Amino acid sequence: MGNPALSRIAAEGIDLAKSLNSGQVFHWTQHGKGFVGAIDQEPCYLEQSGNQLLVPNDLIAQARRYLALDHRIEEVHRTFPNDPTLSAAVRYAAGIRILRQPVWECLATFLTSALKQVAHIRGISLLVRERYGRKLEVAGTAVFSYPGPEVIAALTLDDLLACRLGFRAANLLAAARMVADDEIDLDGLAKLPSDEIRTTLCRFPGVGDKIANCVLLFAFGKLEVMPIDVWIERVLREKYFPKKKKFRPAELAEFCRQYFGPYAGYAQQYLFHHWRLTYRKEPAARI
Repeated sequence: MGNPALSRIAAEGIDLAKSLNSGQVFHWTQHGKGFVGAIDQEPCYLEQSGNQLLVPNDLIAQARRYLALDHRIEEVHRTFPNDPTLSAAVRYAAGIRILRQPVWECLATFLTSALKQVAHIRGISLLVRERYGRKLEVAGTAVFSYPGPEVIAALTLDDLLACRLGFRAANLLAAARMVADDEIDLDGLAKLPSDEIRTTLCRFPGVGDKIANCVLLFAFGKLEVMPIDVWIERVLREKYFPKKKKFRPAELAEFCRQYFGPYAGYAQQYLFHHWRLTYRKEPAARI
């Protein structure tokens, strides 16, 4: 796909740049007025024009689904508790959508994210794609799909270590082989309740509740799930439990379920985006 024929689709309330750069996915690249990347195995160009998006003619349905244009954001916001910390995050992160990612791509990407910052995760993701994914072309530039589990399963540990994965290489290789050997059917998990999906995901080496919850939210669309990473733990400690010194992870998880409600995943993404980009850079009143 060189220069794709584009269609305009309604996209009220989405901020494309924020959504693609909010720490959910790590491969979209600014290109001219828009972004180039891949939706699963398809090369794609996306551009925002006011309340419309320009998308390739043959990827309209895929783009709508990927960008979660069906999410009723006003309804999401109405379920949130009224507190200044979350309200500030909602204002700052306005326009972010929880993307619907391919399950394997999401699992693999977050497996390689452990103890890494967003910029580092992006570098690793792009390197894995460039070395082992399919080379695609869109808008006159090359992009790469994420390699499937069968592709990674056929690699050696040294192949993956060369992608700067460190200790994450062994976990990614083991996960790919488990999926390629049908030990775990990722696509079949979609029919199960969240708790059962989480339990199954935690069978993969390197996957605990945090990564499993990321996959539940960003791949399976379980919008009630709230991953707790270092940024979310920080905001919870500083703003919601400033006087409490010790926490059990289960306590924080239960608080998030009860307090942030059925769209806790959106609350998480707003808080994560706000705090990651503004922590100790703004007056305290903004938090």
